[in-house]
Amino acid sequence: MAGQTRMHVVTGKGGTGKSTVAAALAVGLAAQGCKVLLCEVEGRQGIAQIFDVAPLPYEERQVAALDDGAVYALAIDAEEALLEYLAMFYRLGRAGKALDRFGVIDFATTIAPGVRDVLLTGKVYEAVRRRDDDGDPVYDAVVLDAPPTGRIARFLNVNAEVAGLAKVGPIHRQADSIMTLMRSRRTRVHLVTLLEEMPVQETLDAVDELTAAELRIGTLIVNQVHPAVFDDDEIERISNGGLTAASVRRTLRSAGLDLDGGQAQALLDEGRERIERMRLQAAQRALLDDAGAPVVELPAVSEGIDLAQLLSLGETLAEALP
Repeated sequence: MAGQTRMHVVTGKGGTGKSTVAAALAVGLAAQGCKVLLCEVEGRQGIAQIFDVAPLPYEERQVAALDDGAVYALAIDAEEALLEYLAMFYRLGRAGKALDRFGVIDFATTIAPGVRDVLLTGKVYEAVRRRDDDGDPVYDAVVLDAPPTGRIARFLNVNAEVAGLAKVGPIHRQADSIMTLMRSRRTRVHLVTLLEEMPVQETLDAVDELTAAELRIGTLIVNQVHPAVFDDDEIERISNGGLTAASVRRTLRSAGLDLDGGQAQALLDEGRERIERMRLQAAQRALLDDAGAPVVELPAVSEGIDLAQLLSLGETLAEALP
């Protein structure tokens, strides 16, 4: 089951596959029997594309069912979240809509610094806390496909600034409650990376920023890991010149593949480049191992990922959760 963590925040540098990892984690938790809400906040409709469904409205919809579990998805829109907030707390249903004519909604959701993030995190907070008629949580877990690592600490910490500005009253209490959830054991931030220099450095920077903001790190997820091509003995022979183009030709000829000298040398050069990449990746992996958080690797998969592949990745993730 989902354990004590109710809210899983998934972030990563652009291009690392964080949205796919967030979807896989949601599917993995659903496979354990959980009812999961998968949220996105950047207006890209990435969840709809991954699950091959129509663009999501501001409404929770089921996108996958697995035995006793299910994944629901929600694309959170800041404008809709503000109107919902006004209707819920100030009973401004139609009046809230009327504010749009005066540019108030646009100002609050796109211009005023930080307000957009307050609305987005507030909606996620509401989903985590929501209870059914029996008092049980509506969702066993909420997975947030969050903004990238470059601004994740500020995004999650925005309500601390609000609580500091509004010293008393309902806005202060709401912001304070959100930060209590964000910093509690119920919330973990998982960081997705590739074994490349820039993504790893951004991950390590984010770990420092999140820790300084008292936000809990979950798992460092190394995505798109290719299996090792050579064993230690082969690496030694290729690196030290023990394997020549001539010996490559003889070996392949015995297997029925006849290469000329240039082709054999090109193959050998490619092998040396692959070994160099393996060493660079090993160095980046060592940096992650020193970050003080659990590390899990996900294998590279082909483009056009389907539900079976999500389930395979998700089971690996769900088992590795702290």
